[in-house]
Amino acid sequence: MANEFIKGELASMIDEFQAQMSALADVHHRRAQLTSVGTALQKRVTVTLNADFVVIETRFVDAEDLTHDELAKAVTEAAQEAAAELSRKSAELMNPLRERRGRMPKMSDLIEDLPNLEDRLPELIPASLAPPNSIERQHHDPGMVFTDVEELEDLRPGRISADDW
Repeated sequence: MANEFIKGELASMIDEFQAQMSALADVHHRRAQLTSVGTALQKRVTVTLNADFVVIETRFVDAEDLTHDELAKAVTEAAQEAAAELSRKSAELMNPLRERRGRMPKMSDLIEDLPNLEDRLPELIPASLAPPNSIERQHHDPGMVFTDVEELEDLRPGRISADDW
């Protein structure tokens, strides 16, 4: 009896998986058509990104009086604005798939003592928007630090030879 229930649930999951793959293909097609525009300096600088966050157009209007530094800062600002908007559009496009997936039973619901692997996914750390040589980028996370280590004495005078081993 329990076996039949699991078989039915697995068959249902396979059907739902196939439906999701079809919906995912449609989302991928629509995502590929996305673009996003960011502006700066009262729309004197405009940057357009495609769905892969690649700059596909940059426009300047009445920018002759701007310095190179002002233009560079404005292009960066416009590109960041476009990227934020593109992220929002992409997430909005994916929301129906996420909701649909959330309604599906997890394997851990079907098999006793199977851990929910989604709970083990690491949290996404947002990338810094700071320029390459900024103070924010100079203070880096050292990553893993090992504290339970044993220091070994280096007995070699400078070169490793067969006699040292």
